[in-house]
Amino acid sequence: MSSTSSAESESKTVAVQKLHDTGAAPGYVPRRTLKLRVELVRQLKRRRTQWTFGLMFILPVVLLTALQFGVEGGDSGETDTRISLVDVATSSGLNFTLFVLFATTGFFLVVVYALFFGDSVASEAQWGSLRYALATPIPRARLLRQKYAAALVLSLAALALLVVTAVVAGGFFFGWGAAQTPIGVSLAPADAYPRLLAIVGYLALTLLTVGSFAFWLSCRTDAPLAAVGGAVFTIIVCGILDAIDQLGFLRDYLPTNEQYAWTGMLLTPVDSGDMLQGAIVAVAYTTLFTGLAFRHFLRKDVVS
Repeated sequence: MSSTSSAESESKTVAVQKLHDTGAAPGYVPRRTLKLRVELVRQLKRRRTQWTFGLMFILPVVLLTALQFGVEGGDSGETDTRISLVDVATSSGLNFTLFVLFATTGFFLVVVYALFFGDSVASEAQWGSLRYALATPIPRARLLRQKYAAALVLSLAALALLVVTAVVAGGFFFGWGAAQTPIGVSLAPADAYPRLLAIVGYLALTLLTVGSFAFWLSCRTDAPLAAVGGAVFTIIVCGILDAIDQLGFLRDYLPTNEQYAWTGMLLTPVDSGDMLQGAIVAVAYTTLFTGLAFRHFLRKDVVS
């Protein structure tokens, strides 16, 4: 028993000696610095976070109001036999939620992801607090990992808030019935809600391309607007290029090529081929830009 105690004492002594050899203060543990909870609280107190979450809550309400006015005053006496997305949006709460996701996929959600990821590091550099955070000291890799994790949590929370608000508001005004697809397929709620979760998961994954690219830009500049705007501008350009048929197979490698592939979840049977391709491209881009961000930040001079 005494031999075990002596061995533990010797190991602690060796560990403390190694810690002192590195110049670290007694009690300093790198993994305890900048906890995710602390970073999330800091970010939630910022006005841009509060405004973003407010907009994610208000947007479905604004769209619902517009649809309500459209439904009440949309009868102009003309007969239109075509099924439009707006007409289907008023069929049920599920349809309204799908309409909200369709309306926000191309730009609004892109801005949200770009904002949370692009502002994470660049804002600290702009304020001059980045160098003080590293002097705490917080290991660079840990600081960047916590910033990335906080941006990811906030982005997912904003997306979830948008969907939940749309489901609740749409269900209250349009009912909780089956989802009616534009091609006339009816999906029972028991079948539609799991598909909705799959759609949200796919969107969360593909939007990580935008977030990771904005995060990389955030590590390269001390101007948050440049990082956020650069990511949004790049996605817009990719969307324009994706509309050019002459590019042929090159369009398959654009991050925007399969951004609406989740509509395949509305078919019976489900067509997930395009979603699989979009997920693979998203994982590849996310891995690339996240790796570039860490590579640059670990070598970056944040003192000068």
